[in-house]
Amino acid sequence: MALTYDLLLAGGDPFDVAVTAGVITATGPSLPRDAHVVVDVSGLLITPGLIDLHTHVGPGYWSVSPDPIAWHTGVTTWVDAGSAGAYSLDALRHTAALSAVRIPALLNIAAPGLAARTGESRDLSNCDVPLAVDTVQRNRDLVRGLKVRIDRDTVGGNGVEPLRRALAVGEVCGVPVMVHIGTAPPALDEVLDLLRPGDIVTHSASGIASPLGPAVRAAVDRGVLLDLGHGSGGFAFDVLERQLDLGLAPHTISTDLHCRSVYGPVFDLPTTMAKVLAAGVPLPDVLDMVTTRPARALGLPGGALEPGSPADLAVFEVRAEEQELVDSHRQTRVSPVRLVNVATYVGGRLLPPAWPAAPPPWSPLTAGQRDALAGRERALRDLLSTPLVGPEALEEQFPRTS
Repeated sequence: MALTYDLLLAGGDPFDVAVTAGVITATGPSLPRDAHVVVDVSGLLITPGLIDLHTHVGPGYWSVSPDPIAWHTGVTTWVDAGSAGAYSLDALRHTAALSAVRIPALLNIAAPGLAARTGESRDLSNCDVPLAVDTVQRNRDLVRGLKVRIDRDTVGGNGVEPLRRALAVGEVCGVPVMVHIGTAPPALDEVLDLLRPGDIVTHSASGIASPLGPAVRAAVDRGVLLDLGHGSGGFAFDVLERQLDLGLAPHTISTDLHCRSVYGPVFDLPTTMAKVLAAGVPLPDVLDMVTTRPARALGLPGGALEPGSPADLAVFEVRAEEQELVDSHRQTRVSPVRLVNVATYVGGRLLPPAWPAAPPPWSPLTAGQRDALAGRERALRDLLSTPLVGPEALEEQFPRTS
């Protein structure tokens, strides 16, 4: 008799999850173990594959490779936030085609994208509205919105004009714009006042921009979405805590993971989630901020444990142990729990281990970051010995062929 499912995750919280042909086909308590592969995840948390709304995996200065991080963090969708502009989108498409994870894009309004550290919008001829419109229209399968960095170093004397141009593209194409906020000028209020419902402010708890004034409240009230966007310098515990007191919680949690933040203070999305837990946000809300909400913000597949959704799944151990964490300004807080990913599936396929590449030569690492890198390598070796991701599990789901 034919088996019903390809894969069954059994015994987990909140329920069993069955997968066939890369799609969730059933959920519920105590599903029949009628599957080609049954994985006992008793005592573990099953979530939709995590969606990181702000990463840099495309071409250029900031890039990191997603697969060596995805398999042990539960992140199945990596939104590339502006690494590529019109000139370099084909290179991002090539990266996406070769990756095990899903990589939708936010097109940089500056056609060169993030080829260098900063300055992409200092020359307004880079911010070509007709070219960007045409690029979005021809790449609807890949591009889900626009990205623009608005800070002193990036725009020079052009103020908010690059943002105005990104918004013009967004209006024509019917997609949102994500705006990075940072060091003034331009003034933060001038940026926020331009944004439309559904547009996204990343680095929303920045200790540099300190978005706490009436313009932030007005933006949120009209439907602008706040995204954490941790990054090297975009997150401060005290700013987030004050925002929570004011009822301005982030709508989504993202890492702004890139070659200068992946070795600290960000590390990965579960670590960033733990920082929001440390600020007092309950775990169910934190999970919603990295699954359902980012999926809805950009119209992405996934983000839910329900039949018909892609079988992008993450399995976590929620350890009842304190975890000390640091923000971009060396402030520390303590999370009441530690989230440890033990298995990640994309389209029902267990992601195999992949070792990360060495840091690029242009990425300056502090002594602390080098120590953290060594610690992460030790942790990855330990993880490889666990039963859900170790050699036995891989042999079962990726059998050898003669």
